[in-house]
Amino acid sequence: MDLILASTSPYRKALLARLQHPFRCLPPDTDETPLAGETGAQLALRLALAKARSVARAHPDALVIGSDQVAELDGRLIGKPGSLENARLQLTASSGRTVRFLTGLAVCHAAGELELTHVEPFNVHFRPLTQAAITAYLEREPALDCAGSFKCEGLGIALFERMAGDDPSSLEGLPLIALTRLLGEAGYPILA
Repeated sequence: MDLILASTSPYRKALLARLQHPFRCLPPDTDETPLAGETGAQLALRLALAKARSVARAHPDALVIGSDQVAELDGRLIGKPGSLENARLQLTASSGRTVRFLTGLAVCHAAGELELTHVEPFNVHFRPLTQAAITAYLEREPALDCAGSFKCEGLGIALFERMAGDDPSSLEGLPLIALTRLLGEAGYPILA
């Protein structure tokens, strides 16, 4: 069965490659605008499922993986900063606090009318950060395309006091532990 990742994210592509199975990446057609009153978990799950469904409709015989990540600070959504100033503001707000990441995951097979979903929570406890430390980080690793303004797989790890969660790959954007379980349930066992 053809395996497709409904994403153009190089981070998710690199994560899925760890499972050592052939796959291809296709861009989903999904509006990522949050709905009024939607929680972070609801948004992450809705977008992961919408991405997988978008690609599965065009490839009904393939098994399609969709994923989306949302960050929350005090119940407020934190998106990708897009600019150095926004990244500075996000990191300043996160200093000495806990940011909750919610990664939605969906596995769809349109022909088989199969849809499996999961949301993986992961907490990042930030060190108290000085403006000098934030500037040094952003000069060396501007993570403008990452929710929360850091790359945990890089220098961003130096921003943390600790991390708490069951699947560290979820923080990078694709929860591999849950994914291998869902793929097995869909008849695509990774270690078969």
